[in-house]
Amino acid sequence: MFQYIYRHGFAPALAVFSAIMPTYAHASEPATQNVVATYTDLVDLAESAPLVLRAEIKRVAKLDPAQAGKVREGRARVYVESLGMDAYAGILPPVPAVHYLADLALDARGKVPNVKKQQVILFVRPAPSALGDLQLVGPDAQLPWSVELETRVRAILAELAAPDAPPHVTGLNMALYQAGDLAGEGETQFFLNTATSAPAAIVVQHVPGKPAHWGVSFSEVVNAAGQPPAPNTLTWHRLACALPSTLPASVNIGETQEDKDQAQADYLLVLRDLGPCGRAQGQ
Repeated sequence: MFQYIYRHGFAPALAVFSAIMPTYAHASEPATQNVVATYTDLVDLAESAPLVLRAEIKRVAKLDPAQAGKVREGRARVYVESLGMDAYAGILPPVPAVHYLADLALDARGKVPNVKKQQVILFVRPAPSALGDLQLVGPDAQLPWSVELETRVRAILAELAAPDAPPHVTGLNMALYQAGDLAGEGETQFFLNTATSAPAAIVVQHVPGKPAHWGVSFSEVVNAAGQPPAPNTLTWHRLACALPSTLPASVNIGETQEDKDQAQADYLLVLRDLGPCGRAQGQ
């Protein structure tokens, strides 16, 4: 379809596309506009997209309601032709024009806004059809380009590609508090399950006369001197977006009820320091 549109024009290609629209539309929710993406939103999009690119919108065609399927109120489903300008991840298609669906917020007059020549960042995958279109990976996978957003996206892609990138946390394996020799001294270790089976642990230390301190390590060595992850980093994301809101009783194996209570309190401390995951999209 890239070559068809490129050689023969936008309207004939849209007619061909409309014929298969009812099936295509249900494959994934198209994109919306005017969404402020959080760090977590961008990580979610980047991890789902084999191709992340900067593009300039060239043409937009509104789909008829019968073709568009279910669209959120205040939005219109459109078929977009954009010019790929730069790939942040993956490889640009061999033909410059890229095509996909998007849901655009209507303007004050209830019309589709004029977005021609607007530059956008797209998070896409190949469409599940033989036409060669691209498919946005989520409802808000088209974002207005800016220098600041490009910088954020490139930094996240570099984090994800790093050899020591932390894996996804999939749950808690064990929690154990052990008291020290002095009153008020002790340590809680939380051993985590990960998607790659790589080791990961959170350690909370209690030293008499000092606030409780914790850190995380993604290695064989449990680092008691580790630090909490900085917000809006991949390590922070792996914890804040995956740890359950309460410590499961089944993994809390302290010898006494006091030990179990301390492990529970330490777990809540970790969650408070991490803060919310911070997803804005889809809400």
